[in-house]
Amino acid sequence: MFESVSGLLDEFGDLEQQLADPALHADAARAKKVNRRYAELSQIKKAYEDWQQAGDDLDAARELAREDEAFAEEIPGLEEKQTAAQEKLRRLLIPRDPDDGRDVILEIKGGAGGEEAALFAADLLRMYVHYADSKGWKSEILEADQTDLGGYTNVQVAIKSNATDPAEGVWAHLKYEGGVHRVQRVPATESQGRIQTSTAGVLVFPEVDEPEEIEIAANDIRVDVFRSSGPGGQSVNTTDSAVRITHLPTGIVVSMQNEKSQIQNREAAMRVLRARLLAKQQEELDAAASDARKSQVRSMDRSERIRTYNFPENRIADHRTGFKAYNLDQVLNGALDPVIDSAIQADEEARLAAIGDSADA
Repeated sequence: MFESVSGLLDEFGDLEQQLADPALHADAARAKKVNRRYAELSQIKKAYEDWQQAGDDLDAARELAREDEAFAEEIPGLEEKQTAAQEKLRRLLIPRDPDDGRDVILEIKGGAGGEEAALFAADLLRMYVHYADSKGWKSEILEADQTDLGGYTNVQVAIKSNATDPAEGVWAHLKYEGGVHRVQRVPATESQGRIQTSTAGVLVFPEVDEPEEIEIAANDIRVDVFRSSGPGGQSVNTTDSAVRITHLPTGIVVSMQNEKSQIQNREAAMRVLRARLLAKQQEELDAAASDARKSQVRSMDRSERIRTYNFPENRIADHRTGFKAYNLDQVLNGALDPVIDSAIQADEEARLAAIGDSADA
């Protein structure tokens, strides 16, 4: 059992030696990757040692119980401890998404429902920013198309973490948020008090650690500049500071006008473009390797309705995991952990089942 641990412990020792080498830290991108892997393997090493210790304690208790029956009373508790340690190690050995430690760029778009959908998009943005704050993450709005009533037809926010442990990474948590979010409530624009159903779409992209990670040839992009505009089409700039970048090979288009500087808007647009290209690259790899492990929770179909926010009942419901709670007000204030934990757990269960099926085959 756990035959793969030996190789992982050898890798852990190698990483320890690399981290002790000052030359590693001269390369920030490589040091970041080594630190992430080291943090991941540190958990596996500790869990393996805990499992071994639990087994040794159980063996010792059984041996002593042969001579003194009083020790037999400890055996059931030690058996439970060993089982729990074994299960923890088993879950840690599930192959982790290599992007889990990455930061993300999250995009929210108002969907069906007009102004109410844009207001719901603003509620979702607030929810994610509060959630990021609760985790000690930093959020930065890259681009926002705001409506007269304070909603968003489109808003893009970068969320960053200083955590080295991939399990605590932003992508590890927010990758499950992509899809269609549905709201049921009486809109602020509704005079008759009728409940309306509206939607907003959420896209989540893992952000590229270093620009060099995704190569973009100068000939592969077209850059257009134009004048920024605010809510209602009002001109907010007198210079052509807004930037639209088109990646010609893929047709991906990114526009930025949030900053007054054309240079800043171009840098932000390139960040988003790299993130989208990384996501596209990963989607193509998943499609090519059809037998590879895939999340049963994080669907690549961005049209999938994943969650309903019902205001009259103060209810939040996730349609993929079956999670349901009546604390919608708290969730919208950033208390997302139980919702996201249900997705993480469901994903782990699906991957464990897939591993079991492949082993049986």
